[in-house]
Amino acid sequence: MSFVWPLALVALIAIPLLVVWYLRQQGQRKRAAARFANPALAASFAPHRPGWRRHAPMIVFAVAIAALIVAAARPQRTVAVPITSGGIMLANDVSSSMTATDIRPTRLGAAQSAAERFVKGVPSGFKVGLMEFARRPILLQSPTSDHTLTLSAITQLHPGGGGTAVGETLQTALRVLTNLRQNSKRLPSAIVLLSDGASNVGTDPVAVAQQAKRQHIPIYTIALGTANGTIPITRKGHTVRVPVPLSSQELGQIARQSGGRSFTAADSAKASAVYAHLATQLGHKKVKDEITVSFAAGGMVLLLVGGVLSLFWFARLV
Repeated sequence: MSFVWPLALVALIAIPLLVVWYLRQQGQRKRAAARFANPALAASFAPHRPGWRRHAPMIVFAVAIAALIVAAARPQRTVAVPITSGGIMLANDVSSSMTATDIRPTRLGAAQSAAERFVKGVPSGFKVGLMEFARRPILLQSPTSDHTLTLSAITQLHPGGGGTAVGETLQTALRVLTNLRQNSKRLPSAIVLLSDGASNVGTDPVAVAQQAKRQHIPIYTIALGTANGTIPITRKGHTVRVPVPLSSQELGQIARQSGGRSFTAADSAKASAVYAHLATQLGHKKVKDEITVSFAAGGMVLLLVGGVLSLFWFARLV
């Protein structure tokens, strides 16, 4: 919970002061009663003492005042509301390392299945595009609200050779997304980047991520793979298995610098779960919802309850 006017909460110091005042008043009443009667005889002339009821109205009053002070600070809560339109660019690594079979059927095959689930879970008003990249980025489908086109493009992903040009891919995605307009306004957008390693070709991707943050386009990265991945390479007429372990450090840095989040998936089920989570997350935005009325109404009700209890039990307000 946050507050529009947090300085108003300083007034909460009045609550302990009120408690001190009340305790002093109770002490004065006891001393006044002792002047007119012997305390040892109190049970004979006042056999039914109020006990806890004596303090109940004051406790209710104190809670009511605290609620009203909080209301004066204008409390807010963060809630998720649906987004009806936006732009998303899926960027999928298709470099040679994505043919590793440490994730079944391959890293690329798992990525395709997960991407399909993602597109099916995105709200229909979103425009979803697709890029593949290895040594250079290729735009397979411009962002479109016809998700069948994007799903068709996902089936076209294929291994693209050596190299991982993450920086240039992000630059291309930014150019496409910043040109998306609806009623002359730029659509809220995001990039979902899936890869299994660090960039080794072209532009520094971290610098591009910082640019994305300035343009309010978060990048969500998914590191797909394990430490045990290998791919076959032919050398001097012999086929050898070359290790292609997952490298997620740079992907995490890209996400942080852009204001997005990073995920790691070590199997196809996890990859699908991550994409499903992103589909839900990108379909909502967090907004501040003011709940001042709830606190104010609660405070007023408690004041009324405290007054009624005091009048009913003691024929006085306090």
